[in-house]
Amino acid sequence: MMQYHQLGSSDMYISRIGFGCMSLQKFAEKNEQLIHAAVEKGINFFDTADIYDSGYNEELVGRSLKPYREKVYIATKVGNRIRKDGSGLDWDPSAKHIKAAVEGSLMRLQTDRIDLYQLHGGTIDDPIDETIDALEQLKNQGKIRHYGISSIRPNVIREWVKRSNIVSVMMQYSLLDRRPEEECLPMLKQHNIGVLARGSLAQGLLVNKPEKDYQGRAAAEVKTARDVLAGYVTTTIPSAQLAVRFVLRNDAVTAAIAGIRTMEQLEEAAGSLDGEIMSVRQYDELCSTTTPNHYKEHR
Repeated sequence: MMQYHQLGSSDMYISRIGFGCMSLQKFAEKNEQLIHAAVEKGINFFDTADIYDSGYNEELVGRSLKPYREKVYIATKVGNRIRKDGSGLDWDPSAKHIKAAVEGSLMRLQTDRIDLYQLHGGTIDDPIDETIDALEQLKNQGKIRHYGISSIRPNVIREWVKRSNIVSVMMQYSLLDRRPEEECLPMLKQHNIGVLARGSLAQGLLVNKPEKDYQGRAAAEVKTARDVLAGYVTTTIPSAQLAVRFVLRNDAVTAAIAGIRTMEQLEEAAGSLDGEIMSVRQYDELCSTTTPNHYKEHR
Protein backbone atom coordinates (compact mmCIF):
# COMPACT_ATOMS: atom_id res chain seq x y z
CA MET A 1 0.00 0.00 0.00
CA MET A 2 1.32 3.43 -0.93
CA GLN A 3 2.62 5.60 1.91
CA TYR A 4 2.65 9.39 2.02
CA HIS A 5 4.97 11.81 3.80
CA GLN A 6 4.85 15.56 4.21
CA LEU A 7 7.38 17.24 1.92
CA GLY A 8 9.47 19.40 4.23
CA SER A 9 7.53 22.33 5.64
CA SER A 10 5.07 22.33 2.72
CA ASP A 11 1.39 21.45 2.87
CA MET A 12 1.94 18.60 0.40
CA TYR A 13 1.76 14.96 1.43
CA ILE A 14 3.44 13.14 -1.41
CA SER A 15 3.70 9.45 -2.25
CA ARG A 16 6.97 7.91 -1.09
CA ILE A 17 7.47 6.69 -4.65
CA GLY A 18 7.49 9.56 -7.11
CA PHE A 19 7.20 9.17 -10.88
CA GLY A 20 10.31 10.40 -12.70
CA CYS A 21 8.86 11.41 -16.04
CA MET A 22 12.19 11.93 -17.82
CA SER A 23 12.27 8.17 -18.45
CA LEU A 24 9.11 8.27 -20.56
CA GLN A 25 9.79 7.52 -24.20
CA LYS A 26 8.88 10.33 -26.54
CA PHE A 27 5.70 9.65 -28.51
CA ALA A 28 5.21 6.22 -26.90
CA GLU A 29 1.55 5.30 -27.31
CA LYS A 30 1.16 3.93 -23.81
CA ASN A 31 2.59 6.89 -21.88
CA GLU A 32 -0.79 8.28 -20.85
CA GLN A 33 -2.02 4.83 -19.90
CA LEU A 34 1.12 4.37 -17.78
CA ILE A 35 0.65 7.69 -15.98
CA HIS A 36 -3.03 6.94 -15.34
CA ALA A 37 -2.11 3.53 -13.93
CA ALA A 38 0.43 5.20 -11.61
CA VAL A 39 -2.27 7.47 -10.20
CA GLU A 40 -4.53 4.49 -9.64
CA LYS A 41 -1.73 2.80 -7.71
CA GLY A 42 -1.47 5.79 -5.38
CA ILE A 43 1.45 7.71 -6.89
CA ASN A 44 0.59 11.38 -6.59
CA PHE A 45 3.95 13.07 -7.28
CA PHE A 46 5.16 13.51 -10.85
CA ASP A 47 8.50 15.13 -11.67
CA THR A 48 9.49 16.60 -15.03
CA ALA A 49 11.54 19.55 -16.36
CA ASP A 50 11.14 22.19 -19.02
CA ILE A 51 14.09 20.84 -21.03
CA TYR A 52 13.03 17.19 -21.17
CA ASP A 53 12.33 16.42 -24.83
CA SER A 54 12.47 20.18 -25.44
CA GLY A 55 9.22 20.72 -23.53
CA TYR A 56 7.29 17.76 -24.93
CA ASN A 57 7.64 15.88 -21.65
CA GLU A 58 5.80 18.65 -19.82
CA GLU A 59 3.09 18.60 -22.49
CA LEU A 60 2.68 14.85 -22.03
CA VAL A 61 2.54 15.12 -18.24
CA GLY A 62 0.09 17.98 -18.33
CA ARG A 63 -2.23 16.28 -20.79
CA SER A 64 -2.09 12.93 -18.98
CA LEU A 65 -2.68 14.35 -15.51
CA LYS A 66 -5.39 16.83 -16.45
CA PRO A 67 -8.23 14.46 -15.41
CA TYR A 68 -6.52 13.97 -12.03
CA ARG A 69 -5.20 17.47 -11.46
CA GLU A 70 -6.85 18.01 -8.08
CA LYS A 71 -5.40 14.82 -6.60
CA VAL A 72 -1.79 14.95 -7.83
CA TYR A 73 1.28 17.15 -7.39
CA ILE A 74 3.26 18.27 -10.42
CA ALA A 75 6.92 19.22 -10.06
CA THR A 76 9.04 20.70 -12.81
CA LYS A 77 12.41 22.41 -13.10
CA VAL A 78 13.93 25.59 -14.49
CA GLY A 79 17.35 27.10 -15.04
CA ASN A 80 18.60 25.67 -18.32
CA ARG A 81 18.04 27.29 -21.69
CA ILE A 82 18.06 25.20 -24.84
CA ARG A 83 20.21 26.85 -27.50
CA LYS A 84 18.32 27.91 -30.59
CA ASP A 85 20.51 25.74 -32.79
CA GLY A 86 19.87 22.73 -30.57
CA SER A 87 23.57 22.28 -29.84
CA GLY A 88 23.21 22.14 -26.07
CA LEU A 89 22.17 23.99 -22.95
CA ASP A 90 23.13 27.26 -21.31
CA TRP A 91 22.78 27.76 -17.57
CA ASP A 92 20.61 30.75 -16.69
CA PRO A 93 19.32 31.20 -13.11
CA SER A 94 18.41 34.84 -13.71
CA ALA A 95 15.09 36.28 -12.58
CA LYS A 96 14.32 37.27 -16.17
CA HIS A 97 14.68 33.72 -17.44
CA ILE A 98 12.78 32.14 -14.54
CA LYS A 99 9.82 34.50 -14.88
CA ALA A 100 9.64 33.84 -18.62
CA ALA A 101 10.18 30.09 -18.35
CA VAL A 102 7.42 29.55 -15.80
CA GLU A 103 4.85 30.82 -18.29
CA GLY A 104 5.89 28.21 -20.82
CA SER A 105 5.77 25.44 -18.22
CA LEU A 106 2.32 26.49 -17.02
CA MET A 107 1.04 26.42 -20.59
CA ARG A 108 2.56 23.04 -21.43
CA LEU A 109 1.41 21.50 -18.15
CA GLN A 110 -2.13 22.88 -18.68
CA THR A 111 -2.31 24.19 -15.13
CA ASP A 112 -2.52 27.55 -13.43
CA ARG A 113 -0.10 26.59 -10.65
CA ILE A 114 3.00 24.41 -10.39
CA ASP A 115 3.12 22.54 -7.10
CA LEU A 116 6.92 22.35 -6.83
CA TYR A 117 9.18 24.53 -8.98
CA GLN A 118 12.82 23.44 -8.72
CA LEU A 119 16.02 25.13 -9.76
CA HIS A 120 17.58 22.57 -12.10
CA GLY A 121 21.13 22.66 -10.76
CA GLY A 122 23.04 25.66 -9.50
CA THR A 123 26.54 26.90 -8.70
CA ILE A 124 27.99 28.89 -5.84
CA ASP A 125 28.61 31.73 -8.32
CA ASP A 126 24.92 32.10 -9.20
CA PRO A 127 23.03 35.29 -8.26
CA ILE A 128 21.34 33.23 -5.55
CA ASP A 129 19.43 36.07 -3.91
CA GLU A 130 18.08 37.20 -7.29
CA THR A 131 16.94 33.67 -8.07
CA ILE A 132 15.29 33.29 -4.66
CA ASP A 133 13.52 36.61 -5.03
CA ALA A 134 12.13 35.56 -8.42
CA LEU A 135 10.81 32.31 -6.96
CA GLU A 136 9.28 34.11 -4.00
CA GLN A 137 7.52 36.50 -6.39
CA LEU A 138 6.11 33.58 -8.38
CA LYS A 139 4.90 32.03 -5.15
CA ASN A 140 3.24 35.26 -4.05
CA GLN A 141 1.59 35.53 -7.46
CA GLY A 142 0.16 32.03 -7.07
CA LYS A 143 2.01 30.66 -10.10
CA ILE A 144 3.94 28.18 -7.99
CA ARG A 145 2.94 26.57 -4.72
CA HIS A 146 6.43 25.83 -3.33
CA TYR A 147 9.99 25.79 -4.61
CA GLY A 148 13.12 23.72 -4.16
CA ILE A 149 16.40 22.88 -5.84
CA SER A 150 17.89 19.88 -7.60
CA SER A 151 21.55 19.74 -6.60
CA ILE A 152 24.30 17.50 -5.28
CA ARG A 153 26.63 20.37 -4.36
CA PRO A 154 26.98 20.83 -0.58
CA ASN A 155 28.15 24.45 -0.86
CA VAL A 156 25.13 25.36 -2.99
CA ILE A 157 22.68 23.47 -0.77
CA ARG A 158 24.06 25.20 2.36
CA GLU A 159 23.47 28.64 0.85
CA TRP A 160 19.91 27.82 -0.18
CA VAL A 161 19.18 26.44 3.28
CA LYS A 162 20.47 29.67 4.83
CA ARG A 163 18.89 32.15 2.45
CA SER A 164 15.64 30.70 1.10
CA ASN A 165 12.38 28.97 1.95
CA ILE A 166 13.03 25.81 -0.06
CA VAL A 167 10.87 22.84 0.94
CA SER A 168 12.92 20.21 -0.90
CA VAL A 169 16.23 19.19 -2.40
CA MET A 170 16.45 16.55 -5.11
CA MET A 171 19.74 14.66 -5.07
CA GLN A 172 21.35 11.43 -6.17
CA TYR A 173 21.47 8.85 -3.37
CA SER A 174 21.89 5.08 -3.33
CA LEU A 175 23.73 2.26 -1.58
CA LEU A 176 26.62 2.94 -3.97
CA ASP A 177 26.45 6.73 -3.71
CA ARG A 178 26.28 7.59 -0.02
CA ARG A 179 27.84 11.04 -0.35
CA PRO A 180 24.70 12.83 0.94
CA GLU A 181 25.02 11.04 4.30
CA GLU A 182 28.11 13.00 5.30
CA GLU A 183 26.51 16.43 5.58
CA CYS A 184 23.51 17.06 3.34
CA LEU A 185 20.98 14.57 4.71
CA PRO A 186 21.52 15.52 8.39
CA MET A 187 21.45 19.24 7.54
CA LEU A 188 18.24 18.99 5.53
CA LYS A 189 16.53 16.90 8.18
CA GLN A 190 17.54 19.43 10.84
CA HIS A 191 15.94 22.24 8.83
CA ASN A 192 12.82 20.22 7.90
CA ILE A 193 13.59 20.24 4.18
CA GLY A 194 12.43 17.17 2.29
CA VAL A 195 14.85 15.06 0.26
CA LEU A 196 13.75 13.66 -3.09
CA ALA A 197 16.20 10.86 -3.88
CA ARG A 198 16.99 9.95 -7.47
CA GLY A 199 19.31 7.28 -8.82
CA SER A 200 18.38 4.64 -6.24
CA LEU A 201 19.43 1.81 -8.58
CA ALA A 202 22.85 3.39 -9.27
CA GLN A 203 22.43 3.24 -13.06
CA GLY A 204 21.25 -0.36 -12.74
CA LEU A 205 24.47 -1.55 -11.07
CA LEU A 206 22.47 -2.71 -8.06
CA VAL A 207 20.12 -4.73 -10.23
CA ASN A 208 21.37 -6.20 -13.50
CA LYS A 209 24.16 -4.15 -15.08
CA PRO A 210 27.72 -5.59 -15.13
CA GLU A 211 29.80 -4.24 -12.26
CA LYS A 212 32.19 -1.38 -12.96
CA ASP A 213 33.95 1.37 -11.03
CA TYR A 214 31.35 3.84 -9.73
CA GLN A 215 31.60 7.01 -7.64
CA GLY A 216 35.12 6.16 -6.50
CA ARG A 217 34.25 2.55 -5.73
CA ALA A 218 36.10 -0.30 -7.41
CA ALA A 219 34.06 -2.78 -9.40
CA ALA A 220 34.74 -5.42 -6.74
CA GLU A 221 33.06 -3.30 -4.06
CA VAL A 222 30.10 -2.69 -6.36
CA LYS A 223 29.75 -6.45 -6.86
CA THR A 224 29.94 -7.13 -3.11
CA ALA A 225 27.18 -4.64 -2.37
CA ARG A 226 25.00 -6.06 -5.13
CA ASP A 227 25.57 -9.63 -3.96
CA VAL A 228 24.59 -8.79 -0.38
CA LEU A 229 21.51 -6.95 -1.63
CA ALA A 230 20.61 -9.95 -3.77
CA GLY A 231 20.81 -12.11 -0.67
CA TYR A 232 17.65 -10.44 0.64
CA VAL A 233 15.70 -11.00 -2.58
CA THR A 234 12.52 -13.01 -2.18
CA THR A 235 9.82 -14.14 -4.56
CA THR A 236 7.94 -10.93 -3.79
CA ILE A 237 10.79 -8.44 -3.21
CA PRO A 238 13.27 -8.10 -6.13
CA SER A 239 16.61 -6.29 -6.05
CA ALA A 240 15.20 -3.05 -7.44
CA GLN A 241 12.70 -2.77 -4.59
CA LEU A 242 15.42 -3.49 -2.03
CA ALA A 243 17.61 -0.74 -3.50
CA VAL A 244 14.72 1.72 -3.16
CA ARG A 245 13.96 0.53 0.37
CA PHE A 246 17.56 1.20 1.40
CA VAL A 247 17.16 4.82 0.32
CA LEU A 248 13.78 5.24 2.00
CA ARG A 249 15.17 3.74 5.21
CA ASN A 250 17.01 7.02 5.84
CA ASP A 251 14.54 9.23 7.66
CA ALA A 252 15.76 12.37 5.88
CA VAL A 253 14.37 11.03 2.59
CA THR A 254 10.76 11.92 1.83
CA ALA A 255 10.44 10.06 -1.46
CA ALA A 256 12.38 8.07 -4.01
CA ILE A 257 11.91 9.28 -7.57
CA ALA A 258 11.72 6.27 -9.86
CA GLY A 259 12.30 6.43 -13.60
CA ILE A 260 9.37 4.50 -15.05
CA ARG A 261 8.72 3.67 -18.70
CA THR A 262 6.91 0.31 -18.63
CA MET A 263 4.02 -1.25 -16.74
CA GLU A 264 6.44 -3.81 -15.31
CA GLN A 265 8.63 -1.05 -13.87
CA LEU A 266 5.55 0.66 -12.47
CA GLU A 267 4.41 -2.54 -10.74
CA GLU A 268 7.86 -2.99 -9.26
CA ALA A 269 8.19 0.62 -8.10
CA ALA A 270 4.72 0.77 -6.59
CA GLY A 271 5.37 -2.46 -4.68
CA SER A 272 8.46 -1.10 -2.96
CA LEU A 273 6.45 -0.15 0.13
CA ASP A 274 4.65 -3.41 0.77
CA GLY A 275 5.41 -4.56 4.32
CA GLU A 276 8.32 -3.32 6.44
CA ILE A 277 10.65 -0.97 4.54
CA MET A 278 13.82 -2.66 5.81
CA SER A 279 14.88 -4.17 9.12
CA VAL A 280 17.67 -2.65 11.18
CA ARG A 281 19.75 -5.78 10.64
CA GLN A 282 19.38 -5.63 6.87
CA TYR A 283 20.11 -1.92 6.77
CA ASP A 284 23.23 -2.23 8.93
CA GLU A 285 24.55 -5.15 6.89
CA LEU A 286 24.04 -3.27 3.63
CA CYS A 287 25.77 -0.20 5.07
CA SER A 288 28.73 -2.37 6.06
CA THR A 289 29.22 -3.49 2.45
CA THR A 290 30.17 -0.02 1.25
CA THR A 291 32.51 2.47 2.85
CA PRO A 292 30.99 5.96 3.15
CA ASN A 293 32.10 8.14 0.25
CA HIS A 294 32.31 11.93 0.20
CA TYR A 295 31.92 14.83 -2.18
CA LYS A 296 35.37 15.89 -3.34
CA GLU A 297 34.24 19.07 -5.06
CA HIS A 298 31.83 21.91 -4.27
CA ARG A 299 32.29 21.46 -0.55
